[in-house]
Formats: sequence, C-alpha cells, structure tokens
Amino acid sequence: MKYEILDSPDFAMLQLVLDAGDEVVAESGAMVAKDTQIEITTNMRGGLLSAAKRKLLGGESLFQNTFTSRAAGQRLYLSAAAEGDLKARQLGPGESLFLQSGAYVAHSGGGLVIDTKFGGLKSFFSGVGFFMLRIQGPGVVFYGSYGALHEVDVGPEGYTVDTAHIVAFTEGLNYTVRAFGGFKGLFFSGEGLVCDFSGNGKVWIQTRNAAGLAAFLHPFRPVETKGN
Repeated sequence: MKYEILDSPDFAMLQLVLDAGDEVVAESGAMVAKDTQIEITTNMRGGLLSAAKRKLLGGESLFQNTFTSRAAGQRLYLSAAAEGDLKARQLGPGESLFLQSGAYVAHSGGGLVIDTKFGGLKSFFSGVGFFMLRIQGPGVVFYGSYGALHEVDVGPEGYTVDTAHIVAFTEGLNYTVRAFGGFKGLFFSGEGLVCDFSGNGKVWIQTRNAAGLAAFLHPFRPVETKGN
C-alpha cells in the first residue's frame, strides 16, 4: 500500500494506492471515490459492545467500512468530515496515539487496535472528551483536523495548548488542565481552559476550532420574530 495526502492543509484528501489483498478500514462517510476493483464491507468492528463504546464515548461512528482491493494499483480516496488537514502516523507494536473525539479517519494494519481510554475528570474538563480514542499499533492511522495541523515536540520544559486546539498526542506525555489566567481569565480572557503538557513526546494542534467558528457566526444567525 502507498499513500499520499493531497491538497493539504486546507482541504486535505487521502489517496491510497492498494495492492491486491490490501485492506483499509475507515470511518463511515469518509470515502470520496474509489476504483471499481475495491470491495466494501460494513460492520461493527470488535462487536456491538466495542463499537458502541467507540460511538458513545469516543465520538466515532458505530459502523466502519472495510475497503479490500481485488487487483493491484487500485486507488481509494478518503477525507475527514471537517475542512482541514490530514496526517498519517506509523505505529510500532504496542505504540499508542491518543486522538480527540472525531479526529480518527482511517487505518491500515490487521494488528492495530482502536479503543477508548478513560481519561478521568481532567479529560472531561479539557474538552478533548471524557473518553479519548487510544490507537495502538502495529499499523498506520490517518487522522484529521479542523484547519491546519501543527506538530510540536514537547520536552522537559513543557508546553501549553488551548484545549479546543488539541488533536492528538503521544504516549509518555502527562497533562494538567487549568483556567487561563485563573478564575477571571476563564470568563473574560476568551481563552477558557488550557492544557499544560509535560514529559517527552509530541502534540498535534489544529489552527481552528469549531467552538470559535460557532461563536463568530452566532451574531449573524437569523432571528425569528413573532407576527402581530
């Protein structure tokens, strides 16, 4: 299997070129187009309980599509729901990546496991989800963002990220959530909550966030007035 991310970072689309027998698993609705020798099967991977757990706690779809190539050189195009970027991460055996709700797009690799990871109350308040998706290798995982994706290396000095902009982070990082500028900053700074990461690893942040867009558009909503 070969892959390339096209039209990044604004309207990224994933192009996969599959050999005979290659399989790719993707979120429901992620397919843009495909060649004719690629078959699709839809199921609840891991059974009903596992699929329901990902749906209710991880923000992913209940059903996933498996694309299987029946000939060499077959092309498959996938995209994320939001306008933005896509990234690929090759995970080794036992290596994990944590994704915010809705970031997962697809993966390849029979040994790759997708599950929810209980993050405690700090995850709930951080805005990355009370439960986060834990992707464990081996395999390749593809994930998306709203806006462009920026990779940050976190070292001993730590790093601070607005919680609405966190997309993914690697194992080996710890984090704490706090109000920006204390109680006053929480309500008046416009920043809300931030995450202080520590340890050694990587964090991927998105340049836009859905809550910010909703707040920007709110004053322009049509208001229904009652008739006389």
